[in-house]
Amino acid sequence: MIEATVPLGAPELALPLFGARDQHLHRIRQAFDVDVTHRDGEIRVAGDEQSVSKATEVLEQLKDLVERRGSVDGDDFTRILHEIQGISATSGVSSFDILTTGKQIKPRTAGQAAYVRGIREHDLTFAIGPAGSGKTYLAVAAAVESLKQQQVRRIVLVRPAVEAGESLGFLPGDLHAKINPYLRPLFDALHEMIDYDQMKRLMEQDVIEVAPLAYMRGRTLNEAFVILDEAQNTTVSQMKMFLTRMGEGAKIIVSGDITQVDLPSNARSGLTDALRRLRSIKGVCEIRLTRADIVRHRLVQEIVQAYDVDESPSRGKRKARR
Repeated sequence: MIEATVPLGAPELALPLFGARDQHLHRIRQAFDVDVTHRDGEIRVAGDEQSVSKATEVLEQLKDLVERRGSVDGDDFTRILHEIQGISATSGVSSFDILTTGKQIKPRTAGQAAYVRGIREHDLTFAIGPAGSGKTYLAVAAAVESLKQQQVRRIVLVRPAVEAGESLGFLPGDLHAKINPYLRPLFDALHEMIDYDQMKRLMEQDVIEVAPLAYMRGRTLNEAFVILDEAQNTTVSQMKMFLTRMGEGAKIIVSGDITQVDLPSNARSGLTDALRRLRSIKGVCEIRLTRADIVRHRLVQEIVQAYDVDESPSRGKRKARR
């Protein structure tokens, strides 16, 4: 066993370099099987020679990044760690072929790469993860790619009209005005991949449909790429209704965040129920994204973690019953 040291220099570098609750140090310990301690302005790494060398290189690169930028986000850390380990977080996963010229969309984390592989290899994919982890965005990109390559004839984007306990009946405006806020995130993703005039034309031709979940009842969706977003806010009966719309040549993605259920307290989430019932069925894929897959503003990872840590016991028990 050998030991190496990395001088920390300014004390204020410690927090961004170590990560929230020393999460960077924990991951380095696990990745290289080394002991990492901080004492007297130095980071000390102990273990076998090769592991110490790699762990020290990670710390040196993190330190350099903090000195230049003042912070290290989750993507930076994962990229550096994987580079030193000699692995690619997104190896074997190509970027999406979408309609807008010059726009390249590809997975940015290992979890997102697994998600994209799951979508491409299965007809029914469940994606569970926190806000900002790319659940909706990557699903829409996959749908647009499938449409361009003529693997499907249409795209259907669906959302339950349930948000924070509000009822559509109490909202102002006609039906279109009432449901538009619920569907806005899906429109936003589409607008990044298809220009406005083209999207308008495709929607007029019913090639792209964005609709509330209630509009799915009684339909059979053949040769369609169907995405159910915010699926944690479906009831068990709604989820059953939606999944049984699947027709020949269809591909379905069901995405949601099971920590953000807005259903009444006595209602069980259709997403958690479906995961329990269907996970053993061949051809059904379940992908779990984590905080490490969040690719929004660097603060989003820490915000999600803060809420996870401070979740009250009573709320946790309530969610466990769903």
